Amino acid sequence: MELRDARPEPPAFRRAATRISTLLAAEALRDVPSTSSTVITSHGPAEGQVVSGDVVVAPVLRAGLGMLDAVLALLPVARVGHIGLQCDKSTAIATTYYARLPPDIGNSFVMVIDPVLAAGARAICMICIVAAPKGVDVVTERHPDVALYAPVVDRGLDTRKYIVSGLGDFGDRLYGTV
Repeated sequence: MELRDARPEPPAFRRAATRISTLLAAEALRDVPSTSSTVITSHGPAEGQVVSGDVVVAPVLRAGLGMLDAVLALLPVARVGHIGLQCDKSTAIATTYYARLPPDIGNSFVMVIDPVLAAGARAICMICIVAAPKGVDVVTERHPDVALYAPVVDRGLDTRKYIVSGLGDFGDRLYGTV
């Protein structure tokens, strides 16, 4: 509820965004390829799992940057790329204005992070804090192999193509540019 409340100042909003992003990332990281490993503790061997493949985290600019540190805290070895999408307010169609991804990601586990999913996306794993039914439908229809992690699917989009109830402009709230 902290993220939905329009009153919190940017520091409180950032703390809440980081907490939920950590929970979402932990859940999504269950799907990261891993292998069994054994370490020797002071009391003997201990079995566990270690990431066995390359992981690329790609925040959607600018709001997705607010989720990046939470993901990297759980998986600091991940490589980072950036995707810039701009949404046409009248059609809700997103176009790419910037894409800078690490080289050789063909066999990587890619996590696209963006707090809101209103329109389509393409990735191996999509993490968002709130989604609209239309966004979920587009992703599942066009990319049924994409795992989608969203704790909330709201009612829909308003006439301006904002998610209702939504979170407001996540980037503005995150960086205090409201």
